[in-house]
Amino acid sequence: MITTLYYRDHKLHGHNPPVESLAALRAEPNVMLWVDLSDPTPEETKAILEDLFGFHPLVIEDCVSDSPLPKLETYDDYLYFVMHAVDYSKTDKFTTTELDLILGKNFLVTFHRQPLKPVQAALDRCQRTPTTPVRGPDRFAHTLLDLMVEAYKPALDELREEIEWIESAVLANVQGRDLFPRVVALRKELTQLRQIVRPQREVATELALGKARLIRATILPYLRDLAEDLAHIENQAISWADQLILSFRVYLNKSSHEANQGIRVLTALTALTLPPLLIGGWFGMNFEHMTELDSSYSYPIAAVLTLASIGGMAYFMRKRRWL
Repeated sequence: MITTLYYRDHKLHGHNPPVESLAALRAEPNVMLWVDLSDPTPEETKAILEDLFGFHPLVIEDCVSDSPLPKLETYDDYLYFVMHAVDYSKTDKFTTTELDLILGKNFLVTFHRQPLKPVQAALDRCQRTPTTPVRGPDRFAHTLLDLMVEAYKPALDELREEIEWIESAVLANVQGRDLFPRVVALRKELTQLRQIVRPQREVATELALGKARLIRATILPYLRDLAEDLAHIENQAISWADQLILSFRVYLNKSSHEANQGIRVLTALTALTLPPLLIGGWFGMNFEHMTELDSSYSYPIAAVLTLASIGGMAYFMRKRRWL
C-alpha cells in the first residue's frame, strides 16, 4: 500500500494523489513529498523506488530484503538508513520490524513489510495538523525516530514490573523451580534489548554529528536527544541485568544459609542422641558377669546418667552457639 503526503510551501496540501502525478509534483520547487510503502507489491515497489525516484539498485535490494542490523549510507542526493521498530508482548517477547528511510532534499520515502504504529501515528499527526509548517523531510524522519523510541516505554515498564516481582519473590522465599526459569528468561530479554538498541544508538549518534548535508542544523539537537534516549535505554538494560544477577545471588545465599541451618539442626540432634546411644549400648551388652546389672539401682543410675549427659551436651552446644 502506498500512502503519500505532499506539502506545498511547507504546509500540507493533500494526501494520496495518483501515483502518476507524483513525478510532476516532485519536479515542483516548492513541493515536499512523504511516500510511505507498507507491505507494497512488486509493482508498487518498482513504480516508486525505481521509476519515480531512481534509487541505486543496492538501496532497492536492501529495502526488499531484511537487514538484521541498522545501517547508514550516504549517496549523492539522498541519505539511506535502516532502523528497527520494536514490539513487545509477554508471549512473543521482543520482535522487531525493519523500517527503511530514504531522505532527500525534498522527499522522504519509508519502506516496511509490516504495519508500524510509529509510522501510522506520524501520518495521523501530520493530517491532524495540516496548517503546521514542516520545513524539511528531516523533520518527518525525526518524528518517526522519536515515535519509535517512545514505543520502547511499554516494554520497559513490563520489564521493570518483572524485575520487581523477582525481587519480591526472593524475599518471599518463592521456590527455585518457579523463580529460576523467570530469571533466565528475563536475562535473555534484557540481552536481546541491548542487542536491538545499541546499533540504533550508533546510527542516531552518527546522524546527530551533522555530517549529512541533508539534515539541517536545527534538527541536530533533536537527534542528539534521540541518541541520548537510546543510550539511556541501553544503560537501563545493563543496570537491570546487574540488578537481576544480584537478586539471584541473594536468593542463592539465602537458600544456602537455610540449608546450613537445617544441617546444623540435624547435626545437633545427632550429637544429642550420642550419649543415650553410648549408655544404652554399654548396658545392653549381653555379658554373663556384668555387675552393673545386678544392682537394683542400675536402671535409675542409667536413666540419670543418660539425662545428665544429654543436658550436658545441650549446655555445651548452646555455649558454643551450635544451637
